[in-house]
Amino acid sequence: MNHDGAVPPSPGLPRHSTISRVAVHTPPGRQTGEEIEDDIRARNPGVRLLPGLLRQMYGFEERRVAPAGTWPSDLAAAAGRRALDRAGLGPDAVDLLIFASASEDVEEPATAHIVAHKLGVTAPVFDVRNACNGVLNAVEVADALIRAGRYDRVLVTTGELGSALSRLPARHQDELAALLPAYTLGDLGAALLLEASDHPGVLGAAFHANSAGWRAATVTNPYYTPRFGSQSVRFDSHALAASFTGMEGAAFDALHAIGRTTGDIHLCCVHQASVPFTHAILEALGVPGERAVSTFPRYGNVATATLPLQLVEAERRGMLRPGDLVALFGLASGASLGMLLMTWHPSGTPRPPAQRTRQHTTSLVP
Repeated sequence: MNHDGAVPPSPGLPRHSTISRVAVHTPPGRQTGEEIEDDIRARNPGVRLLPGLLRQMYGFEERRVAPAGTWPSDLAAAAGRRALDRAGLGPDAVDLLIFASASEDVEEPATAHIVAHKLGVTAPVFDVRNACNGVLNAVEVADALIRAGRYDRVLVTTGELGSALSRLPARHQDELAALLPAYTLGDLGAALLLEASDHPGVLGAAFHANSAGWRAATVTNPYYTPRFGSQSVRFDSHALAASFTGMEGAAFDALHAIGRTTGDIHLCCVHQASVPFTHAILEALGVPGERAVSTFPRYGNVATATLPLQLVEAERRGMLRPGDLVALFGLASGASLGMLLMTWHPSGTPRPPAQRTRQHTTSLVP
């Protein structure tokens, strides 16, 4: 398909989408929790910070930090290039590029244009933003467009530069408390390549929102700060956790609608804002810890890049094989929950299901 039109699905063949490649770009810099705490004390001499607080509260050990002068588009383009290289494709093979990060280069134009330019992609582009659920929403959009016959190959990219928020000043203890979760934010680029297939890869998705909880976590627009005062970033961890109460029920309903349960899932990827938060979500979903990949201690909260990172890590550790049933659970400030169920087909072509001793249900999928 060229960029000016769509090729309809082949007659007689069902049309689906599958995630054929996932890649991450990991910046070379590392910063431990102790180093972050030392930096906070040095830049904010008027505040008190107990040693080891980030580890005690969040289970945080270290994060990746991009070199000075790096933009979110740089991280996204590096991951996108890796995904295309692994697929043996050039930039002209991309029919649509989506940028779906909580970080951005500019307010206007869409950062997707900058990513596309750096990759040499000339296809249509746009941004999708929904805090930490941006990538999950972008995959839902890409799947719908591929199923509709609009595009055959969509590249979803993200570049998170969360460490930049650590440079914000904390002039007193209240500001430090509001900023504390931001000190666990890390830098990472990620990309997912979705392709048309006659074999179902993406099986279904569902989203739920509790928009009354939007005040729990805010990063203000610099052009409209008078509405919020001088504080640019504010996290109320207790209010944010409370805003997700009961949302796991929507996830169960979505799985049941597709004919599955959490017991069928080989790998469960969840957004990881802290180690205790991750444990709580897995427990609420009824998913054993051995079917999840812990990334927060070594990478911190990498926002929209969290779910792609877990897929890459799971495959690297031998926890993810072709034919496995994978659930992606996204949780984002606002608050919103997203669930996407897929069968893992990394080559973009159908493969027989991986053999498992544990039985799981088989059912027709949409």
